[in-house]
Amino acid sequence: MSEKPRNSRIAGFYKMTVEERQNTIKRLCPQLTDDEIKCLQNSTAILDHAGQGHYIENTIAVMQVPLGIATNFKVNGEDYLIPMAVEEASVVAAASNSAKVARASGGFFTSTTDPIMIGQIQIVGISDPFNARTLILERKADLITIANQQDPILVKFGGGCRDLNVKVLSDTLTGSMVIVELLVDVRDAMGANAVNTMNEAVAPLIEEITKGKSRLRIISNLADKRLVRARAIFKAKELDTKDMTGEELINGIIEAYAFAEADVYRCATHNKGIMNGIDAVAVATAQDWRAIEAGVHTYAATRNEGKYRSLTTWEKNEDGDLVGTIEIPLAVGLVGGVARIHPIAQITFKILGLKVPGGALKLAEIMAAVGLAQNFGALRALASVGIQAGHMKLHARNLAASLGAKGELIDDIVQLLQERKLKVTFDNVKSIYEELK
Repeated sequence: MSEKPRNSRIAGFYKMTVEERQNTIKRLCPQLTDDEIKCLQNSTAILDHAGQGHYIENTIAVMQVPLGIATNFKVNGEDYLIPMAVEEASVVAAASNSAKVARASGGFFTSTTDPIMIGQIQIVGISDPFNARTLILERKADLITIANQQDPILVKFGGGCRDLNVKVLSDTLTGSMVIVELLVDVRDAMGANAVNTMNEAVAPLIEEITKGKSRLRIISNLADKRLVRARAIFKAKELDTKDMTGEELINGIIEAYAFAEADVYRCATHNKGIMNGIDAVAVATAQDWRAIEAGVHTYAATRNEGKYRSLTTWEKNEDGDLVGTIEIPLAVGLVGGVARIHPIAQITFKILGLKVPGGALKLAEIMAAVGLAQNFGALRALASVGIQAGHMKLHARNLAASLGAKGELIDDIVQLLQERKLKVTFDNVKSIYEELK
């Protein structure tokens, strides 16, 4: 007997409570067991804790990601415990191990530019776009005043619209258009709400000045005026292993970096490894990690003659030690958005010691340091034992846990796999589990 087709047209679903939605899904998806429904129900405790019925539309549960702590980090002379939320095995361990090596040289050193975000207003239907550009620039002071009237609190704390640029796009698919760009110092916010509100406010005057029509009025996620930089030295003597000298490993890392710089297919994975660390901190602190990803990868593709390049650099100093640097745009915030109300985000801010004012810049610097550490960890593994060694060890632990193993039994299973030189497969893990159990 065939299963009855499911109807996804659910009237008033958005008006239901979380519990009512869960019951509706249970009715429409009879293949879900009672235990699975209970799992969904148990996950929503955080919504009640925050005093919110939902964070997004049509919420039925919370998709939980493990929250770990990366240790050993020293950034600008200060020690940090770094919260990282990620599902991929070995990310937290790699960051912690890399930070331990960097400590021998003082850790990570960082700097940032001011937190300037760019808002764009698109003006179309203009026959003389270059004249319109000049007219807009003549009224720059008036437009900036209007923008800053929208957020007096931001201005009070030292932020606000700082400048205004105008550019003409002469040869688009639909003809010429004028783009007005607001440069806004958003202080401790990510900035989307503040910037978009300013965009909307200045658009009518721009239309009046140009006799054109405003279309898009939106923030840009290419935050290339909001840059953060980090650097660290990894001493050769700290990298010696039984199979390789530190000098050999450093040479291998630099060759791996050269590969990423020369080949876009390798570079995509190289930069993804960097974002493993940055995204994990972003998720742990309830940042807009999609905006961060969009901005970072666009920056990687545009800053060097239009070719997608590595976000990091790796070179050898006169002492023969490895020097790593990173420069990326990072739009992060402590105020506004989900970060302000999410209870776990508030806990991670406390773990990091972040406060307003100034906490957003510090968070960006920490994230850049983690990205650099993550890249070093990946390159170190690739240039020596291979990336799978750490992954597979943790995969073995996960397989053992899925079978019901706990504590020392998990360690014993992993150790026997290594001693017997067995591949990490479900069958091999299950065989040893049943043997030891």
